[in-house]
Amino acid sequence: MKTDMPAENISDIETLAVNTLRTLSIDAIEKANSGHPGAPMGMAPAAYALWTRFLKHNPKNHHWIDRDRFVLSAGHASMMLYGLLYLTGYPLTIEDLKQFRQWGSLTPGHPEYKHTPGVETTTGPLGQGIATAVGMAMAERQMAALFNRTGHDIIDHYTYVMCGDGDLMEGISSEAASLAGHLGLSKLICLYDDNGISIEGSTDITFTENVARRFEAQNWHVLAVSDGNDLNAISDAIAAAKAETGKPSLIVIRTHIAYGSPNKQGKADAHGAPLGEEEVRLTKASYGCPPDERFCVPGAVSEHFQSVAKNGEKNEKSWNDRMDAYKKAHPELAETLLARIEKKPPKGWDAELPDFKPEDSPMATRKASGIVLNALAKKRPDMIGGSADLAPSNNTIIKESFDFQKDRPEGRNIRFGVREHAMGAIVNGFCVHGGFTPFCGTFLVFADYMRPAVRLSALMGVPAIYVFTHDSLAVGEDGPTHQPVEHLASLRAIPNLLVIRPADATETTEAWKIAVSSENRPTALLFSRQGLPVLDRGSLAPAGGVQKGAYVLSDAKGKPDIILLASGAEVHIALEAQKTLADRGIAARVVSMPSWELFEEMDDAYKKSVLPPDVPARLSIEAGITMGWERYVGITGGMIGVNRFGASAPGGTVMKKYGFTAENAVEKAIAILGR
Repeated sequence: MKTDMPAENISDIETLAVNTLRTLSIDAIEKANSGHPGAPMGMAPAAYALWTRFLKHNPKNHHWIDRDRFVLSAGHASMMLYGLLYLTGYPLTIEDLKQFRQWGSLTPGHPEYKHTPGVETTTGPLGQGIATAVGMAMAERQMAALFNRTGHDIIDHYTYVMCGDGDLMEGISSEAASLAGHLGLSKLICLYDDNGISIEGSTDITFTENVARRFEAQNWHVLAVSDGNDLNAISDAIAAAKAETGKPSLIVIRTHIAYGSPNKQGKADAHGAPLGEEEVRLTKASYGCPPDERFCVPGAVSEHFQSVAKNGEKNEKSWNDRMDAYKKAHPELAETLLARIEKKPPKGWDAELPDFKPEDSPMATRKASGIVLNALAKKRPDMIGGSADLAPSNNTIIKESFDFQKDRPEGRNIRFGVREHAMGAIVNGFCVHGGFTPFCGTFLVFADYMRPAVRLSALMGVPAIYVFTHDSLAVGEDGPTHQPVEHLASLRAIPNLLVIRPADATETTEAWKIAVSSENRPTALLFSRQGLPVLDRGSLAPAGGVQKGAYVLSDAKGKPDIILLASGAEVHIALEAQKTLADRGIAARVVSMPSWELFEEMDDAYKKSVLPPDVPARLSIEAGITMGWERYVGITGGMIGVNRFGASAPGGTVMKKYGFTAENAVEKAIAILGR
């Protein structure tokens, strides 16, 4: 077919630059024999306009705090981003582009945070980028409110997102857009690639809603560009979006997937497959580019893009000058801001944490968590977070602060609403923005709703904190829909996610200390709904053992006959069983095991000191599925767990019916020993 593309004059440097961006994507995907050429070909003009005319960034320093953020939510268009990074002077080479999607390259199939210089967040799972960008925009809004002063706008940057139809079909985009509109995040601007094509064909088969009206209903400022090749129209729309100060903006840009390809333009098969050698030649010819040259970057284009890098250096230098003036005018604020940027917590941040005592019993660990959180928040102004409409139950309210709202962005309590998926991604956005220690909370059973965002935080290695309460069958009357069974195991299955399930209030303090000190991984904190004994650390091992993941809480006199391992609310059951076993002449060691991940990081000598190989008789006690405990109890050990769904009844009744009693633990231990 013939394209509807107008004749282009390659003497026009901007047209040549756009087509160079297109052909770099085409060539890299063709060489890799894998990738998504259609979106980069269609959205190259919009990306070019944004990056060269608006985006405030410095390719020489991609960590500059006041840079604009660019999020490619349609992460499958990654080659377009790599082309932009290369052309504008980030530390990527043409050889890196040639290694697209290859082992060890800086140009993986989808953008990866911390992997490729200039990539602001990991994207690919559709919709995640939009929600993460909301978190970035919220972070900018709060930092500006906290630190800017009259004549000193030291924090003043935009968050730009580029998304496609698939992003907007995913439910997370609606969750995030709804909250962004409510908060009036006017420095959030989304460029929507409205090409009407998805993998299966025209979006007419699934996606016929009026996107513009949907976003208008969510309190967004909506603009439209009818021709995705019109650089000036795109630029006018971005300028209008920047001028809007009360709402986030969506720019609907009508594009053509695989623009310029004589036989693939507008077709679904251009979404996720190379064009093919002959089609590449025809497409390049339609652009007025040399059909047989690969990875061609004309010298004039290189020079043209160098101006972006030069402007970036000027922008940062101007900011540094303003920062110097700010330091003189507001030295304490400047010191605090720089400490947050550099991730330096205040001295003595852990000096006033609660010292829980047995007389505080019974105390649910969710309650203890709220007490610890507030003690930390007094010393850690970088802490911010909230809950998915469950703050009173999760105990995630910072009592000395107020709500983050449109007219009061200084607030540290975020009302996420019933939006778990977006909540997880927004917390990721705060993390990648920098300057915050963010947390969020919900019931453990609803971790399923936010799992993709939790997985991405682990993949990116960002220190998000997830507070999961109501962590077992002891939820009680709400029944199996609300009683987590498989969730603890499913969280443990995520690489680089630190999972901690404290046994009591004292272990809860240690768990929070670990979480807020994390630098390269997220932490999931699991807390009980029901009251638990506060363990007497005068007669038991110190709670600091949590730092090692597992520790001998109460040892036997002499060599143990059996080891009782437990986490969380079931530890006190193991302690009760130990006493009964001792009365029967059986020596039992009780091991509190709040974190498998931390324990696995210990050396072999420590592991063997806790779990001696010459004591094969072992019993695990945990109110979740037993999967995974085999590695610790071995083939001769036993497990008390829940390998079916729960039931509706008072929590104590359910736990008893499912065998979570000291009596049952004693019987199992005796059976393991064959006595």
